[in-house]
Parts: sequence; C-alpha cells; structure tokens
Amino acid sequence: MAGCPYLPHTDADIKAMLERVGVEKLDDLYSDVPSEFLHKGAYALPGAKSEEEIRTYFHSLEAMNSHLKVFVGQGAYDHYTPSVIPYLAQRSEFLTAYTPYQCEISQGTLRYIFEYQSMICGLTGMDISNASMYDGPTAAAEAMKMTIACTRKKTRVLLSRGLLPNVLKVIETYAKFHGVELGYVPVMNGQTCPNCLRAELSKGDVAGVIVPSINRYGIVEDHSGFAELIHGAGAIMVEYCDPSALAVVKTPGEWGADIAVGDGQSLGLPLCYGGPYVGFMAVRKDYMRKMPGRIVGETRDGAGRRAYVLTLQAREQHIKREKATSNICSNESLMALWVTIYLSLMGPEGLREVNRISSDGAHYLYNELLATGKFEEVFPGKPFLKEFVLKPKESPELMQQGLEKAGFFAALGTEDGYVTFCVTEKRTKEEIDELVKTVREG
Repeated sequence: MAGCPYLPHTDADIKAMLERVGVEKLDDLYSDVPSEFLHKGAYALPGAKSEEEIRTYFHSLEAMNSHLKVFVGQGAYDHYTPSVIPYLAQRSEFLTAYTPYQCEISQGTLRYIFEYQSMICGLTGMDISNASMYDGPTAAAEAMKMTIACTRKKTRVLLSRGLLPNVLKVIETYAKFHGVELGYVPVMNGQTCPNCLRAELSKGDVAGVIVPSINRYGIVEDHSGFAELIHGAGAIMVEYCDPSALAVVKTPGEWGADIAVGDGQSLGLPLCYGGPYVGFMAVRKDYMRKMPGRIVGETRDGAGRRAYVLTLQAREQHIKREKATSNICSNESLMALWVTIYLSLMGPEGLREVNRISSDGAHYLYNELLATGKFEEVFPGKPFLKEFVLKPKESPELMQQGLEKAGFFAALGTEDGYVTFCVTEKRTKEEIDELVKTVREG
C-alpha cells in the first residue's frame, strides 16, 4: 500500500499507526479473516485516464440504461423537478448538512428544517412535524411503534390491505423484531372495509390502525367515521399519504387522524432508481414527545432576535442507541431541503395545478384504454386522482413487455391479476395516445 497514489499516507505514517494499535504489518489487521477470503495478487485497477476520457467512459455506461416514459406509480412518481432545486440543494453549505447540535453556528440549516416542518404541517393538517424519516415505508413502521408506545398495554396494530405492498412488508419486518402483533383489515369494493375494522377493534387489544389516504389501487379512500371508531376503541389512527395529493384531497387532520406519514418523493424528488427519498411524519400535539427523529423549534435569543434550536429532545437521544426512540436523525436532511425548495416554488396553486393536469391525463388514459376492448373495469365509479388499476384480458407480462419495447414503463402487474397505470403532469397527450396505440396494436 505504501506509495499508492490513491492513499495519502507515507510509509512513516503507516508505521506509526501500526505501532499505536500494536501490530507489526497491515496483514495483521486481517488475522481473524480466513485466508481463503483474502484477495491475493494485484488489483485489476485501470490505468490513468484524462478528464475527457473519464467523461466518455461514464457516458458510455449511462447509455446502457433504458430511458422509458414512466406510466407507473405505486409509491414513486415521475413528477416534474424545477431545475433550480438541484442547483440550490448542491450548494456546499447544504451538501454536508449534519444534525445541527451547535445552534449558534447552524441557524441556516435549522431555519430550512423549521420551514420544512411548517410546510408538512400545512399539507397534513397536523400540529407537529419531525425532520425527517428515511422513507415512507419506514416512517409507517415508526408510526406503528409509536402507537404501541402511546397506548402502552395494547399489543396489536391493524393494517389496511389497501396499503402499498412495500409499506406492508417494511412494517411487518419492524413488527417481527419489535414483538408487535399485526392484524389486517381487508379491502372491499376498493375501500378499507369499515365493518371489518369495527369487528377487529371490538377485540379490545388494538393500539393503532394504519390506513391509506390513497390506496394501492389508486382509489381515494373515504374515511368517514374511521376516527370515531378507532378512538372509541382507545386506539390511534395513522394515515399513510401521498403529500402531493394532499393539496386537493381531504387531509389526515380533516379525517381526524392522529399521525400522518408518507413519502415526500412526490414533492419534486427524481425517481433516481429508488432513492434517496424522504419520509415524513406529522402528529397531533398530544403525541409529539413520542415522535422519533428531530424537531426544530423557533425561539428568541438573549437579544430578542428570532432563533432556531433543536427542541424537546436531548442530543443524547440521537447518539445513544439503546435510549433512542429511533436511530434516524440527520440522514435525510438534504432531501428535506429539496422538498422545502419545491414547496416554496410551487405554492398551493402550483400543487393544485400539478394534480389537475395529472388527474386529467389519468382519466383520459383510463377511458382510452377501456375503449381498446382489452381491459375490464375493476372498481367502476370509485374516485381516483392520477393512478388506477384495470383487469387485462390478456397476459399482463406480455403487455408490459410490448410496452417496454415501445419505450413505456407501464401496465405493472399486481398480485391481484390487475395492471396499474399512473399519469403525472410530465406525460403529454401525445405520449398517452402513443401508449394506447401500442396496446391496441399489441
């Protein structure tokens, strides 16, 4: 390793460090690793390249990717990202953002986190937001743990079968290793079944219930009476949301929910092959001391000037794992900033326009696909916004393959035998017509 151009250490540096840890040579650091697992011989490192050669090489790798027009949602949506967002988010003072323990030198970071929290509260209709969670599914799993902590002696959490499959799986993983018992509420006619929910709640051991604002079929659920049922059983209501859609659908606060969670990806975050995304969590003030992660509060300094600080939680909560409510603290700060810039740029009118264009396109595609004669309606008359399911009269796999060859990622098959479609404001009428033509001729 000595003299390697990729490492800054001199032979003297390496010798001093080895002496400090009490070994004679670098190989001694791996003495516990069986020899058959150790690489022997030279590394196949390429030779030096010029800057232009490096650019050409990586462009050739990028060209191997498929660039498809995205007509699938299922929790990750191809919404427009204003070009100013990556420019601002990549400024050097933001790229290394860490949990701002020293508030006297972190006012800028604390300010945008406070603004993020305020915007999430505005979207959800809740009192308090944290900043922030890893992604939507893990935020839902943390909410599951919260319901147990807040109700103490109750041991069971109910999940709607209308939740996205990946959300269910992550919650199930957390539940297994935290000893939480799960129950399930089926979907009847495209909606979380209220009678089934009532029957489960009557058993008296339910700490919380997690239901989707917009379910896995794209249907906007009607939660009338849910809060009364759940609270009447002494349980906590959690709603899993698409935050972009909250600009036009009833908010968790309006439904009477206690906790709102979801993924902020739909607020301008690119798909990026699956991340990084950002989970959000907002709660009624009664539960704010049970929230995982950070909360930034506004106060006044000694001179009476407005100032921002981490509040309600000591620093130790974030570094002593055995005492923390969650190990999530600073990892998604940059994505929270991204969401904050997006919401600042779009404003309420912009978000409503995004949903109007998406909804118009989705309903147009829905009707055009039915007109091909290759689909059947699954939930006729049920309200949807930008995403829907249909039942294909031919193989979903063959349909998806044909669409992929034509440049579309669409008709994703579900475990129910349906296919899903999604339209955002980025999809044009010409693209929709071309997709329909491909289906018709396939």
